[in-house]
Amino acid sequence: MPVLELHLVEGDHSPAEHARLLDRLSVRYAEVLESPIERVRAYLTLHAPEHWAVGGSTRVEPAPYFTAIVLEGRPVEQRHRLLAEFTDLVVELLGVERSRVRGRIIQVPPDDWAIGGVPASGARRAEIAARAAATRSPAG
Repeated sequence: MPVLELHLVEGDHSPAEHARLLDRLSVRYAEVLESPIERVRAYLTLHAPEHWAVGGSTRVEPAPYFTAIVLEGRPVEQRHRLLAEFTDLVVELLGVERSRVRGRIIQVPPDDWAIGGVPASGARRAEIAARAAATRSPAG
């Protein structure tokens, strides 16, 4: 299920930087979610400079934006770690100013996400139940 969408302005970074960032973000996503890397999908969308504005201006320094999609039930600590570590990687690998990076987590109900045409609520029933139980259990 883990899906990451990264939005950048065309020409701000090299194709090699794009590839390295997608690779590293994918690995980090799998680590944080304790999910097999094969489940991770990472996409980069490049926008023409004239199609990107920050603060009402299209002439701006790089200001990356990412969206991470996860199934509902992931602990808040895990989601916050994704936000922080994705930001760290964007700053490290693209050399952008930390304060200019934006990101968000979108939680999707398992009944509204398909894996091979089957709702995740059925396809990953045992995993979802275990995660929900762990979230409800008091920390030891």
